[in-house]
Amino acid sequence: MIFTANQVRPVFLGQAPLAGRVLGGAFLDSATMRAPWLSLPEAMAMRHPQFQRDVDAFASDLRNTGNLTIERADSIARVAVREAYHRRIPPALVLGVMLTENDAFKRSARSKVGALGLMQIMPRLWTPNLGPILGHNLRDDETNLRYGVYILKHFAVRTADSLDAGEVIRTALMSYNGCVQGKNTPDCRAYPEKVRRHVIEDARAICAGQTFQDCVALPLWAAVRDTTTPQPNAAMSGDGVPLTVTDRARDRPRFAFRNMRRTDRMGSFLLGLVSPRGD
Repeated sequence: MIFTANQVRPVFLGQAPLAGRVLGGAFLDSATMRAPWLSLPEAMAMRHPQFQRDVDAFASDLRNTGNLTIERADSIARVAVREAYHRRIPPALVLGVMLTENDAFKRSARSKVGALGLMQIMPRLWTPNLGPILGHNLRDDETNLRYGVYILKHFAVRTADSLDAGEVIRTALMSYNGCVQGKNTPDCRAYPEKVRRHVIEDARAICAGQTFQDCVALPLWAAVRDTTTPQPNAAMSGDGVPLTVTDRARDRPRFAFRNMRRTDRMGSFLLGLVSPRGD
């Protein structure tokens, strides 16, 4: 069964709950080297050699846009990949959304509806509750990336269990764009395709020849549908010393959210938020 799951292309992954779990488990088992953020505890994933390779690749893709200095590209890459590993989402997804939202990488960028910074975060919707946890200055690259990565994972987790990998990524991106009902902008339903195109065209180093399905959609699906605890004995640090285990699933401090407006359409999406130390 495991051999079949590894060899067959998971086109219908997630449509049947049992088949999805079998295929998802096989994908997780094979992901340690190329995506340690997916299969390892956080402390181990951060010290895995692939982490630095992903940082370097992300920075290379940023520099290739021609819109960033080497220093800022390196800085953004380290924060973006660190946050992606922390939240267990594909780094290439962060790059694709960033390029879709703000391909000039302007810290002061502000949309017509008030979204700010690299990942175009809506302060009215997110800072009242996330501000004490993630910071308030959305014009700061690091703070803005923390919000963007958190929000991407938040909407991915809230997708229906019956969705396959393609629908999970599409639904999560639509929600990130605020296109829940498709009424905010005339072409908001094209947003997931714009992100996919940026990943294909601009995330070449970070995806290293993988398709969008293998680099972004399937890993994200596996991360949000995986219910197992990452195993601590799957990897060693670069110098061969066993790494300290941190179990994200058990490290979930919870916060009370006060003063949430009943008229805020996004209010329901803010339930169940956690600190930066958990998913």
